[in-house]
Amino acid sequence: MNGRPAATTRDTLLGGRVKLSQPAKGFRAAIDPVLLAAAVPARAGESALDAGAGTGAAALCLAVRVPGARVTGIELNGELVALAKTNATDTGIADRVSFVVGDVCVSGILAPESFDHVLTNPPFALEGSGTVAPDPGKRLATVEGSGGLECWLDACLGLLKPGGWLTLIHRADRIDDVLAHLKGRAGGGVVFPLLPGVGKPAKRAIVAARKGSSAPMATRSGLVLHGPGGGYTPEAEAILRHAQALDLGLPRG
Repeated sequence: MNGRPAATTRDTLLGGRVKLSQPAKGFRAAIDPVLLAAAVPARAGESALDAGAGTGAAALCLAVRVPGARVTGIELNGELVALAKTNATDTGIADRVSFVVGDVCVSGILAPESFDHVLTNPPFALEGSGTVAPDPGKRLATVEGSGGLECWLDACLGLLKPGGWLTLIHRADRIDDVLAHLKGRAGGGVVFPLLPGVGKPAKRAIVAARKGSSAPMATRSGLVLHGPGGGYTPEAEAILRHAQALDLGLPRG
């Protein structure tokens, strides 16, 4: 698919720092890509890949938070890539953020072992499970392809430099699957639950693991997103609106 979706909205993230045009219907960026980008332990001068970039929300949030980082996004949907490129220009960081059309699981599009960081929000629904989203763009973004989660994670690890960090966000009930696929290939990181409220079970979790490490993974207490009144907690607000990093407590070496 080429061009732009017929109907789009112009939104902002990080308190207006990121300009985000996205489809009015279908899969739309919410807080997951913002939290994902906040968790990536990137530094100025390092390179990062957003695998399954959509309209560029996570890639742009990371680049805004870490001036000097070079960020690439890969996305299968050409219409979303067109929007992502526009968003990079509108945000004022097109000189160090780029997007390409391609399938994460197809080799040869990007050079192997070429990124210091890979961040990703993989499709989270098992193929054939639950109700299928009627919108084709949303279905493509949320339902695993024929290769499933294993193919996606294999591709991400293959694009990471040795010692690079893979950071992903996924459903909390799929984290055991994620860890099983990473075992023996990436470790020494953390599982970081995202709790909708105090005493409520996590629906999402962030996983960060270092390629080539055999060290065990640690589980943190996580971040509480909402307070008793339903609004964001001060900690969540600092991340979502003020571009503060999400400290996972990762070892640095």
